Amino acid sequence: MSTSAPEYLRFTGHRAFAQRLVLSTLTGRPVHISKIRSSSPTNPGLAPHEVSFLRLLEAITNGSSMQISYTGTTMTYHPGLITGTIPGQGATEGDVIEHLLPHNCARGVTYFLLPLCLLAPFSKSHMNVRFSGSGVITSSTETGDPSVDTFRSAILPLFALFGIPPARIEIRVLQRSCAGPQGKGGGGVVELRFASQVRLPKTLHLNRSPGRIKRIRGVAYSTGVSASNNARMIHSAREILNPFVSDVHIAAQYDQAPLVATGDKTGSKRRLGIGYGLSLVAESSALGVIYSADVVVPPSGGEVPEDIGKRCAYQLLETISKGGCVSPVAANTILVLMAMGSEDVGRLRIGREVLGSEEMVGLARDLRTFGASTWGLRDVEDETDDILISVKGTGVGNVGRKMA
Repeated sequence: MSTSAPEYLRFTGHRAFAQRLVLSTLTGRPVHISKIRSSSPTNPGLAPHEVSFLRLLEAITNGSSMQISYTGTTMTYHPGLITGTIPGQGATEGDVIEHLLPHNCARGVTYFLLPLCLLAPFSKSHMNVRFSGSGVITSSTETGDPSVDTFRSAILPLFALFGIPPARIEIRVLQRSCAGPQGKGGGGVVELRFASQVRLPKTLHLNRSPGRIKRIRGVAYSTGVSASNNARMIHSAREILNPFVSDVHIAAQYDQAPLVATGDKTGSKRRLGIGYGLSLVAESSALGVIYSADVVVPPSGGEVPEDIGKRCAYQLLETISKGGCVSPVAANTILVLMAMGSEDVGRLRIGREVLGSEEMVGLARDLRTFGASTWGLRDVEDETDDILISVKGTGVGNVGRKMA
């Protein structure tokens, strides 16, 4: 008896690479991706952070298989069961999977944390992963990755809207770092402990008015530079925000730059990940409505702390002005969880500008390709320019818990 080959969903290019692999793992649909940077004369094929993400998927799943061409421009991925952290199956130290990021990684650690938190609720057991190595960047990056502070304050609390208790989700920043030379490498250490597994996410109804901003919280961080940079960023940001909101509190965090081995024969080390940045989060009077902003000094320098603080404050005000009940940094996470939830229609109020972005259009197409329902769109009947999205869940649920 012959068995037919699996029917792969076919994609081209490296756009939304992690997003497509996450959807493949959640739905069990194998994918074939071709022409990955095939036109690049110097760096064709998979980038270091994409290869590292594939290794992470292999560590937290059981039965996944992948084939990569010699040039790295073509790959196939067949997903397995999301097992999480199981002793003897990837966990190297107690109940934690140690994942090393290469020194030439140019993406922030949230590039890995966001997909991991989308997979963790559907895992068979706890998802405990520690990111270490010379490539861990905990700050925001020029490639668009938010900082760990924004991830913890603006994205993780939203899981409660789907019946996933945030009390059992923890992010530990053991060593902070900014992007190193040319935006690559940092030397930080971050640990994620996600112990909130569910059978099926609840249907979300976040279609009410966004309300008014009642408080603003933030973290100013400096790594390997003078701690006075924090006070300067906080002061310049408060000058802009205080006339709008009286309850503004920004914490200061200072860390020494991590020592990273240079790799030479003498075993010498150097300080890496030097810089400073600011993360701001605005909370609305409506439950579950959070806006965020992130700015970090470029790896090449050239910006004073006062400019960073002002730019972050203006970026937060711009995010709030876009409207809706979800900020751009969290929209992908919310919509994927809605699509994977129970077979009911959920609703989300979102700003027109946020919905019209290239990332949102690409997400809608990818969800449709993986079998999810199309979105229903209509204008909100008030003076705002918001859109109401209706999303019908596919009822994928937690396969591991079905088996248990």
